[in-house]
Amino acid sequence: MNTDRITILFQLFLKPDNRLFGLLVCLMLSVSWAYDFSLFERQILARFGPARLVVLREWQSSLIEAKKAPELEKLRKVNDFINRHIEFADDASIYNYSDYWATPLETIGHGRADCEDLAIIKYFSLKDAGIPFSKLRLVYVKARLDEPGGTRTQAHMVLAYYATPNAEPLVLDNLLPDILPASQRRDLQPVFSFNSEAIWNGVAGNSVRGAGGTGQLSRWQDLLLRARKEGFE
Repeated sequence: MNTDRITILFQLFLKPDNRLFGLLVCLMLSVSWAYDFSLFERQILARFGPARLVVLREWQSSLIEAKKAPELEKLRKVNDFINRHIEFADDASIYNYSDYWATPLETIGHGRADCEDLAIIKYFSLKDAGIPFSKLRLVYVKARLDEPGGTRTQAHMVLAYYATPNAEPLVLDNLLPDILPASQRRDLQPVFSFNSEAIWNGVAGNSVRGAGGTGQLSRWQDLLLRARKEGFE
């Protein structure tokens, strides 16, 4: 919201006769900042067909419910919905690319996603549910996977939530359904973290910001541009 709009609203509230009108204006502005799901429906219909509208509408309903909930409940609702409704698959089988970062609309449209795409759609979902991006970071990690043939390590991405700037982050992941503090995810070794504002050299709230900002991540910049064109902010 720009400064001029804030000033106008403040002046409205200062006048007793205009307080109700000012409140209505605020409510209208707050609604306009939510995602435009009618726009999303048109895009899904054009690109993926009517079958995917069901999941899109279920996603919308889940976010409406999440908006009413406390922050920790928002995390649970979003994490559970995405993990249940989006099937894990690698980029090669979905997009014929070895590494493609999908927009939330592409993830809903295909119904399949890899770990980066799952973390990304949770990131944008929580924004719509009312959690500011400043409390969220996408985190590149090395994940230790215990398999019948032994243990192996692979690159992985999760979403981290910070209740306060220096709080221990909570981890939203597709490998485990439970949202746990980072210290309890000993199977994950963080490498670096980022969001729409910055890149950090670690995952802790007091980690050093990387020089050059998010421009260092070309795939992230490309993803943000494509997401904005679809209606995500």
